[in-house]
Amino acid sequence: MISQKVTLNAPSGMHARPAGELVKLVKDLAPNKITISNGIKTVNAASMLSVLSLGIKCGTTLTVSAEGDQESEALDKVVSFISNITQ
Repeated sequence: MISQKVTLNAPSGMHARPAGELVKLVKDLAPNKITISNGIKTVNAASMLSVLSLGIKCGTTLTVSAEGDQESEALDKVVSFISNITQ
């Protein structure tokens, strides 16, 4: 398992649309297991309700973890996606 920190800079935070796109990306990266943590709670990134339950606001630093055969590539894609959310 590997992890990396990333800060969400989207002014609106993590709302339904980017959360849905994130979940779709994570499901496409299966069988790698991706989790996201806000420092208090860790959730499975393949569940939209779980991702939304973190209440991620602009400026929140998250820890993204990946486990699997292609964990490095999966982690890079998820971190890049989160860091590029603009709305």
